[in-house]
Amino acid sequence: MLASWSGPVRDTVEPAVLVNSETVHVGGKWRVDVQTVDIAGQRVKRDIVIHPGAVAVLVLNDHDEVLLIRQYRQALGMFLFETPAGLLDKVDENPLVAVQRELAEEAGVQAAHWETLVDFYNSPGGSSEAIRIYLAREITELPDGRVVTGEAEEMDLPCAWVPLEEAVDLVLGGELGNPTAVIGVLAAWTWRLDPRRVLRGASAPWSAREGLKSLGRLPSV
Repeated sequence: MLASWSGPVRDTVEPAVLVNSETVHVGGKWRVDVQTVDIAGQRVKRDIVIHPGAVAVLVLNDHDEVLLIRQYRQALGMFLFETPAGLLDKVDENPLVAVQRELAEEAGVQAAHWETLVDFYNSPGGSSEAIRIYLAREITELPDGRVVTGEAEEMDLPCAWVPLEEAVDLVLGGELGNPTAVIGVLAAWTWRLDPRRVLRGASAPWSAREGLKSLGRLPSV
């Protein structure tokens, strides 16, 4: 018989009892801790990637086209079509300011209208990475174009405008696999299908990130 849950259906911060934590690796962007915890009366070890978190933006123009950026990813050895996105460089960095910066740096455009589209954890089984995806509309190009600040993978970032409905087909057909692109496209399509749905404001509280901050799982980059 399936166990039944009678409480509210929402994520909550309820950390297990931490017995011991040891940092075994510190990289350029995140670190790896081996944590011993007590879960349901059992003492177990878990490898946790302590990640600074990230922001992304689903850009939608007046023609209902989505902006996708083609970028190389060494971990996969692949070029992926992605939404503009970037890490949060500081624990207390304003996520809206950060994502507006990333949009300028990666695509050379700006948006007059911003909303919070969706929040998610990228790999909760072993990483503290929390991501917020914004929806940006009323798009204009920056007078001086893209602000190139990165290196290697970020030097050449060709863009494509794809009709939202076509982007949904690409996701469902397995042609797009970047998580912010997949989640952002499907969330935007769901929102578009029902005009009664109201998105959260651009400065909506981000409880997921606040919970991670309270647990000390947001390292500075």
